[in-house]
Amino acid sequence: MPTDVVMPALGMAQETGRIVRWLKAEGEPVTKGEPLIEIETDKVTVEIEAPATGVLARVTAGEGQVVPVGEVIALILAAGEQAPAAAVPARTEAIQQAPLRVGARTSTAGGLPAGADAAKIPASPLARRIAAEHGVDLAQVKGRAGRIDKADVLAYIQARDAGAAPVQASASRAGAGGPPSAAREAEVGTVWRLMAERTTKSWTTAPHIYLRRDVDAGRLAAWREGARKRSGLDLTYTDLLVRLVAVALRDHPGLVATWRDGAIVQSGEINIGVAVAIDEGLIVPVIHGADRLTLEEIALRRQDLVSRANAGALRPEDIRGGTFTISNLGMYGVDAFDAVINPPQAAILAVGRIAPRVVAVGGAPAVRPAMTLSLSCDHRVVDGARGARFLGALAGLIEEPLSLLG
Repeated sequence: MPTDVVMPALGMAQETGRIVRWLKAEGEPVTKGEPLIEIETDKVTVEIEAPATGVLARVTAGEGQVVPVGEVIALILAAGEQAPAAAVPARTEAIQQAPLRVGARTSTAGGLPAGADAAKIPASPLARRIAAEHGVDLAQVKGRAGRIDKADVLAYIQARDAGAAPVQASASRAGAGGPPSAAREAEVGTVWRLMAERTTKSWTTAPHIYLRRDVDAGRLAAWREGARKRSGLDLTYTDLLVRLVAVALRDHPGLVATWRDGAIVQSGEINIGVAVAIDEGLIVPVIHGADRLTLEEIALRRQDLVSRANAGALRPEDIRGGTFTISNLGMYGVDAFDAVINPPQAAILAVGRIAPRVVAVGGAPAVRPAMTLSLSCDHRVVDGARGARFLGALAGLIEEPLSLLG
């Protein structure tokens, strides 16, 4: 019996998905688990893996088409199998959750460059994306071990641009009179565009309020240093904050909620998203059940998520179900900032750098390491008093983190 390829559902609120690119052509053989198609949701571009081994047949949705969740978009026929004569049903009763891989990919208006059929050339999804962005014909790139990867495409671009630089400079000087500093319009990729759309929606629909608090980070720094020595892991302040925020949220469940149809809906889960900046934009992978994890488990989970986010290898479950987000810009030297809420969540914590500041200790001035926290809340869900109580509890944990061990 033919296997249906359907538009998968990646979240409760998702109703449609847009087809970015078929990675296999109709009539080509496919193997179960290999990349088959890229689709775009309201969060990110995802890569669907083939649900079965066979031949791709009866593709009913083309690139750029928006398809309802659950609709059959193709069939996979087993060896010797024929497609049924009847029309493919518009939707399936049970939505097939096809295996997916989430990547930081971008779509291009004109598809891949002209030349050999790029879909048939063995190349990693990241290599295909980079090639599309830089106008590279994959047929001209030499891969290693029979497959083109990111390094191969970058090497080709570097060699090509080195040879083309003098011509490009000459053409620029001989242009139609535009000044060298004339503004240029840059295309944005899918991740950046989705980030722009989501933050715009959040900013224009959720009434933001901001609560800020300076905290003494001396004991936080000491905790990190000691935990690093004990565990042998490269623990970051973000790891520590995920642990502390998770503990604080257990006592303040009102912050893990959302506004839906005029009512506050409690989540009941503490799944903390960590904002990660990649070349293509901002993505927020999620540490699920953070309140049930040790510091070491959180660190290993974060390291894995960040590594795969940069490699474009996140899975759908890695970005689903977040109930609270942390955005830490301290490593960039930022003292303080206010973050835009990550919908449909009700709050996000913005964290600045730890730096020495003059504070009053026992009525006398002293220099202490300090940091500024900024809590952005959706006022429909979290009022000032509720947010302040959470922020106070978190500040207490940061200033006395060893109380967790008591």
